[in-house]
Amino acid sequence: MESINPYTIDLTKIKGNGDFRCPKCGISVSPDDLTEDTFTILETVMKDESLEKIIIKCNRCRSQIHLIGFDLLNKWNDIF
Repeated sequence: MESINPYTIDLTKIKGNGDFRCPKCGISVSPDDLTEDTFTILETVMKDESLEKIIIKCNRCRSQIHLIGFDLLNKWNDIF
């Protein structure tokens, strides 16, 4: 049985509109892709009322990627 070693991507470190490459296979992952051709959302993790992370799976290499860095979004939601 193969163990899963997830990758972590901090969205606050990404420039642009949130696109990034899978750390293992290099396929482009875009938050605007609603087709699930490139990735599948496995889980959204909440802490109280705030989004803590989103766990996705790359559909090409099957890597698990943990997306973090939603602090700014959570602060924005607190204001409005």
